[in-house]
Amino acid sequence: QLQLVESGGGLVQPGGSLRLSCATSQYTLEYYAIGWFRQAPGKEREGVSGISSTDGGTYYADSVKDRFTISRDNAKNTVYLQMNNLKPEDTAVYYCAADLWGDGSKWYAGSEYDYWGQGTQVTVSS
Repeated sequence: QLQLVESGGGLVQPGGSLRLSCATSQYTLEYYAIGWFRQAPGKEREGVSGISSTDGGTYYADSVKDRFTISRDNAKNTVYLQMNNLKPEDTAVYYCAADLWGDGSKWYAGSEYDYWGQGTQVTVSS
């Protein structure tokens, strides 16, 4: 059973930056497609970004394109979500999820993923 641990959330002012991490100590994370999702109070969960396990392709929701960057550090068995120019509407609980050998073609669909982290809170407020 793959266990994912997110970290890096917190309170930041609008325009600020945070870097979220998704890590595991159990398996080689590079074999998994990783998706980042978020859920704000009263709203449905939405896909934010994804990275393929097969070709390293990266994917972004339109709302975060050019502000967020997803990346892998295989040596640290960690996937990152660098979030810049944060806006109040980015406030949510952020989750990472893993899909073994996923190609990322449906990175935005939560049903594609078998393993989920516990979430980390991101609050953007002045």
